[in-house]
Amino acid sequence: MKIQRTGAIVLRQYYLLRGSPARVLPLFAWVAIDMVLWGFITKYLNSVSASGFNFVPTLLGAVLLWDFFIRVMQGVTMAFLEDVWSRNFLNVFATPLSISEYVSGLVLSSIGTSAIGMLVMLVLATAVFGLSFFAYGAMLVPSLLVLFLFGIALGITASAVMLRLGPASEWFIWPIPALLSPFAGVFYPLSTLPRWMQYLSRLLPPSYVFESMRRTILGGVASPSALALGGTLAVADILLACWFFVYIYRHAVKTGLIARYSAESLS
Repeated sequence: MKIQRTGAIVLRQYYLLRGSPARVLPLFAWVAIDMVLWGFITKYLNSVSASGFNFVPTLLGAVLLWDFFIRVMQGVTMAFLEDVWSRNFLNVFATPLSISEYVSGLVLSSIGTSAIGMLVMLVLATAVFGLSFFAYGAMLVPSLLVLFLFGIALGITASAVMLRLGPASEWFIWPIPALLSPFAGVFYPLSTLPRWMQYLSRLLPPSYVFESMRRTILGGVASPSALALGGTLAVADILLACWFFVYIYRHAVKTGLIARYSAESLS
């Protein structure tokens, strides 16, 4: 794998963003709206709650972490979709570019775009609503890492699905974070869920992050072993996602699907 080829994928995304304000605005607009909306909701809950419980680190912090995960996933899929919308696959893979270099370029592009959204969320959450990240303790960094790894895995998997089913299948991809959020326990403990949902939740790395976050905020101690398990699952998901992408790509080349890729293909 050559870093210059991976860098070329990243550079292409940079040129696309630089030349189109319409592509730049979504990087921070939606996360800013989420932060403002949930920030005022937490302030309202603090004002009407008689218990004195502070909802800012639990609710607003959960929204921030979950939005970070979504931005990481969408950073990969959006970079992939730029090639989908421009019918650029034949041009890209007619070069010596390997699959590992292409996927690495998508991941690096996601790091750049998600970092912008994360910065906006941090500024709004801390400066406007007084969210202190010291409340999460030293486990904040590994928690973000787990969410990042799982977001990358999900983004690669979603890209493979769109490569196999065609551009029209992108509408199957956008709801995925919303479908996973009930199982991840973003806003409530996993014990709230029915038993069958709890079994599925244990397969999702984000569930370990949010359980640890709530335990820390309520005065407990986050379990390093639980976060380590979540990280192990996230790494396994990335390996499976990369294998799946390579498998789908080889199928697309073997069957000629990549040459007749069109907006209507769903087979």
